[in-house]
This record gives sequence, C-alpha cells and structure tokens, in this order.
Amino acid sequence: MTQADRDRLVTLRKAKKRLIKQREAAEELGLSVRQVKRLLYALKKRGDKAVVHGLRGRSSNRRIKESVEKTAVKILSAEVYQGFGPTLAAEYLGKKHGIEASKETVRQWMIRGKLWRANEQKVNAVHVWRPRRSRLGELVQWDTSEHDWLEGRGEKLYLIAMIDDATSRLFARFVRHDTTEENMKLLWSYLEKFGRPLAFYTDKASIFRTAEKRKRDEPGVDKDPVEMPPTQIGRALRELGITWIAAHSPQAKGRVERNFGTAQDRLVKGMRVAGVKTIAQANQYLEEDYLVWWERELTVEAANSDDAHRALDKSHNLAASLSHVETRQVRNDYTLRVDDALYQIERGVIVSGLRGADVRVEKRLDGSLAVRYGERYLPVEKCAVAEKPKTPAPVKPVKAQRAGGRGSNWNKNFDLKKGPKIWQAAQPSGCRLEGVE
Repeated sequence: MTQADRDRLVTLRKAKKRLIKQREAAEELGLSVRQVKRLLYALKKRGDKAVVHGLRGRSSNRRIKESVEKTAVKILSAEVYQGFGPTLAAEYLGKKHGIEASKETVRQWMIRGKLWRANEQKVNAVHVWRPRRSRLGELVQWDTSEHDWLEGRGEKLYLIAMIDDATSRLFARFVRHDTTEENMKLLWSYLEKFGRPLAFYTDKASIFRTAEKRKRDEPGVDKDPVEMPPTQIGRALRELGITWIAAHSPQAKGRVERNFGTAQDRLVKGMRVAGVKTIAQANQYLEEDYLVWWERELTVEAANSDDAHRALDKSHNLAASLSHVETRQVRNDYTLRVDDALYQIERGVIVSGLRGADVRVEKRLDGSLAVRYGERYLPVEKCAVAEKPKTPAPVKPVKAQRAGGRGSNWNKNFDLKKGPKIWQAAQPSGCRLEGVE
C-alpha cells in the first residue's frame, strides 16, 4: 500500500465514522460523491484493501509475450540494424517483421538486450529560433551534403536538397558530383514542379558566389568590397526573377542542416536495409520511400495558406537560363570560336552590325549550343578545320670534328722536353724574332 493509498484510507474512515460528510471527502480526494459511496461500500465488504486497485501486481492483459521480445532483440542484433535507435527500430519491426510495439517498449527491449544506451541529456546554449516564413515558397533553403551514403557499397554520392522554410517540404536528389550543372538540373526539376519561389537561401559556396581574390598579406578589412560578376547559377536566378540570399553561418540555414542530420541517420540505414548499391536505386528509394515518409511525418502547415510560388510563363526559357553562358565576338568572316572549335553563322541570318559584335553563347545542359544576338537566336554550324600538312623535321648537319677535339690523338706521342726550341723551329720559315741576332 502506497502513501497515497494510506491517505485515502484515512479520509474514507472519517467519512465512514461520519466525522466528515461524503461531499467533503469527495472534495478532499478529488473524486465524485458516487465514487466515494462505492469506496465506502467496498471498505465495508473488503476492508482496507478497498483502496488498492484490484489489478495491482497482476500482469497486464496487453503485455507482449517474452518470446516476442527475444525475437525482436535477435532481429535488431543483425548487422543490418546496427546503430538503429528505438524509434526507427520500432518502425522497421512493424513494417518488415510484423512486430507491433511502441518505441518506448522497443527502447526497453534494446536496453535489456544491450543494443541501446540512452545518452545523458546535455544542456546546450540557448538559441533564439528564427520564426518560419508564413507562406509556402517565400524562402527555400538549398544545400548539398557530402557523406558516405552507401556505406562503401557503391560509388561516392552527394545529396542536393531544397527545403521550404514555411512547411519543411523537401525536394532532393542524389548526384555523382556537386557541380553547377547538377545543381541546375535539380533547380530545373523544382521549377517545373512547383514554380518560381521568391528567394533561395544558400551558403557562400563558389557555385553561388564569386569570391574576390586578395593577396595573402593584403588586409581585407581596410578595403571596400568589390562587386564581383555573378556565377552561372546567380545569373540564372536573376534572369528568372528569384532572389538569392547568402547565409553567413551553417546555423543560419539550420532547417536544411537538420534535414541532412536526419538523412545521414534514417536515410542511410533505410538504404542499407533495402540493399541499395547504385545511384539509380538510391534515387528510387529516396523518392518512393524517404520523401514520402518525410512528407507524412515532418512537414507542417504554413501559417498562411497562400502559395508564394509564381508560375513560369512564355518569357522564361529554362533551357536558356539554366545553361553555361559566355560572351563571344563575331569575327570578320562571321565565325566565332568556342572551346577550341570554330562555328560558322548561316549566311541567311546575317544582318548589319553583326560583324565584330558580341553575342551570347549558351552551352546547354543537353549538350547543344545556342548563339543569341539581341533577342534572336542565330543558327550556327561547326566548321571542319583542315588539318595542316605535316612537314618533315629538318635534318641537323653533322659538324666536322676539328683537330684537338674530343677523340683526337694527334699529340698522343708528343714530348715537350724532346722537341726543338722555339727559335730553332722558326729558323726554316725565314721569320726573324725581335731581339734575336
């Protein structure tokens, strides 16, 4: 009998002896008068045991059998479930093995089976949370995560994610390289599916911002910042009328960072169980399983039901905007050079002022090339450059070896001591030396 039971018994005995009224006993115990009457009747029939619940000490009829617990612990001990927490383990036990149990029950099973040890809660520094945007599409956070997503079962992958700030709606894809081209492809898919958001929120990676080059010993605080030309993605967002906002720290774009934290745990383990080994399988699992779960469990309703996304219209050419754009000058023969290749503009579209003019060259995601002059696209054809004839290499003349050079033996047996004096050698020539009589 607990202390609460004993206190309740004292009050009921006072009511039984009519020291207090049943209404007063009910108020003291926090019960109804009818319940107090039932307890007084039970006190008369069963004595002091009336205040103790009849099921106390007995096993619950809903208690899961011990054999089920053993089976669950054996399943979770497999290598494929290594590192699973109670919440994720409870989901997989129900979905794949038909063992229905709450996450708290699974937690106790895993603790008893030494598969889980609860970490002590740490008191973190207080962080002032930025409130969500009020409408869907007002702000979309965009980032890439580099991680061992396949745990060594396949090639290295990157996960590019876009998450809406107001609702946490997630749009993501696995890619092989975190390049401008791959990010543009995901942006294209997002725009076609949802429309143009008001703003994208990213970090200051080189694909989003061109950094100013400074010397190592040059102080950066005393110099005014120089406006740098936009990157290819920055230019594309301007053409599409989408604002780009740079985050000054990872914490500033915490929503997409926390998404990666969840993915590096749940998504990695889910693909492990599913046996994912290729990028195609990874994207299929991501779209058909993980994003469905995310939409069901982690998205929220926006404070304002209005959708801030704007539709694409005829003035928006995704193929043109989402391409690698450069400027080239038309040569006098109406050709232009792009990537060491020569392209000829068709004669029928040549207009006045085209010679020497700057044109916009678009290297598009599908591999094609488009040239635009003003608002018109000019058809071009790649020129076949004639190969230069190979001239034989000139033959170097063999130099005659002079006397005394390396390998000569003209003075092999010469002895200076046995040779004639200089004046003696000069006599036969008729030469007369000065000072010699």
